[in-house]
Amino acid sequence: MNEVWNLEPIYKGFDDPAFARDYEALKALVEKLKTFSGELEGMEPLAGLTRGIALSEELTDLVNKLAEYASLRQSADTRDQEAGSQMGRIMALYSDTAAPLAVFSQWASSLENLQELVAGDENLRDYAYYFENVKKSSRYLLPGMGEEIMARMELSGGSAWADLHSYITSTLPVKYRDKTINLSAVRNLAYDDDAQVRKDAYEAELAAYPAIRDSAAFALNSIKMETISDCKLRGYTSPLDRTLENSHMEKKTLTAMLEAMDEYLPKFWQYLKAKGKALGHENGLPWYDLFAPMGKASTKFTTEDARDYLVKLFSGFDQELADMVAKAFDEAWIDFYPRDGKVGGAFCAGVECLGESRILTNFDGLFTDVVTLAHELGHAFHNQCIRSHRPLNHDYSMPVAETASTFNECVVMAAAIAGAKDKQEQLALIESQLQDATQIICDIYSRYRFETMVFANREQDFMHADTLCGFMEEAQKASYGDGLDPKYLHPYMWVCKGHYYGPTFYNFPYAFGGLFARGLYAQYQQEGEAFVPKYKKLLYTTTVASVEDTAKVAGIDLGDKNFWRSALQTIADQIDLFCQLIGE
Repeated sequence: MNEVWNLEPIYKGFDDPAFARDYEALKALVEKLKTFSGELEGMEPLAGLTRGIALSEELTDLVNKLAEYASLRQSADTRDQEAGSQMGRIMALYSDTAAPLAVFSQWASSLENLQELVAGDENLRDYAYYFENVKKSSRYLLPGMGEEIMARMELSGGSAWADLHSYITSTLPVKYRDKTINLSAVRNLAYDDDAQVRKDAYEAELAAYPAIRDSAAFALNSIKMETISDCKLRGYTSPLDRTLENSHMEKKTLTAMLEAMDEYLPKFWQYLKAKGKALGHENGLPWYDLFAPMGKASTKFTTEDARDYLVKLFSGFDQELADMVAKAFDEAWIDFYPRDGKVGGAFCAGVECLGESRILTNFDGLFTDVVTLAHELGHAFHNQCIRSHRPLNHDYSMPVAETASTFNECVVMAAAIAGAKDKQEQLALIESQLQDATQIICDIYSRYRFETMVFANREQDFMHADTLCGFMEEAQKASYGDGLDPKYLHPYMWVCKGHYYGPTFYNFPYAFGGLFARGLYAQYQQEGEAFVPKYKKLLYTTTVASVEDTAKVAGIDLGDKNFWRSALQTIADQIDLFCQLIGE
């Protein structure tokens, strides 16, 4: 089995004649768009809409293919200078489309009978929701050359700062004991069986950050100030308002979810204190033991083991999903192992030109790594479920983006717990799942609190590293309560996590996805096989409906706090079982 992904089906390399042809085609298309935008005012409405959609579809296909290849190359090795250079060229050229696309959006939004025109034309009907959002978002478009100027400035602004952060964290040397390793490798040691290894790794990680913390602080401040300025220019009331608009999600949904999470935080603190006590700590759980394994589930997995395990498991849920999982392993969709220069964490990227996905992980052979693979393969399955949509209907919003991935985790963990050989294995699996649940509730809530503080302060103040560390600790104390030992927090999580280095509130969708998926899984447990077609339809709907309307496919009202409570209660029940297993 290949250890790295195969990108050659996209391009053989940057010297591939196909890459050059597509880049030239993109250049020509940019000129066509400029010409088209200048002719719009004199065009018949239906002809203008049809031509605009055709050009937009062609643009989406070309840019996705070119940029995805460069991005994947860069993620696999941030030191790949050619990938960085080519990505810069592609995005600079793409920025030239901002103005003509804005002209098209404004023109389409000005048509009084837009809805009727779209509904009455077979070619446009698929884009009813797309045009609904075009009309809704047109009020936030900048006049004149504003969109093109902002797109060009962003290349050397927020996007460049994010690239800097990715580079400095992926190349940061960490002195651990008698050797130097990378950040991903030292963070993986948080899952080690040896308590001293975990503590030493935590201390080594924290000791490494001062070398890059000032650079990271400048990056974070610059990105968030750009976001604040952009929101003011466009007329958004706040960065959170913009995130909700872009997520096609109502504020009442977020409020209901956060209020339910607040109610259940003490239950998570109970779990953390119980785990801390079981590990010999008296003042709550220290950060370095958050991921300490408990019980006995020491099976190490090879990538072949992981493939066989997941294919067999998902065959019991849906054969289409199982076949896709097998294909991902067999046809080199996955880049498995950590290495210098490779970005940390894990992600899945849709490669629309192939109708496939590519997955990056930092696999270390633990069961948690198998769960991570299942998570990313859930994203790939989501991509597969929307593949039949037309090009402009391939983007799902951030909140629903975590649905299929977390649902996959639920399937894996439920099967593993049910098949546990003894009490110790059951404990290990339940505790592993509670680790993940604590991440999407306590940790994500701490990130939400941190981002709220950053946005609230950035307009008046530049926040140096000490200030950001203080905000991080304050957010962690509020979210983890007395469950964590206050002497052992993680003040540098804002440096570690790339999710902060974007223009939006990126983090709360993980809590949404985690809880939404648990609610869906509870339905699956009640309905069995009859649920599967409904689930696929829900995933299919995510790109052509709001978050709230998507949930209605499964009969769920997201504004009802009781739905979120029911999902949280499934975790609370596991916490009770965990405490019972360890005798608390």
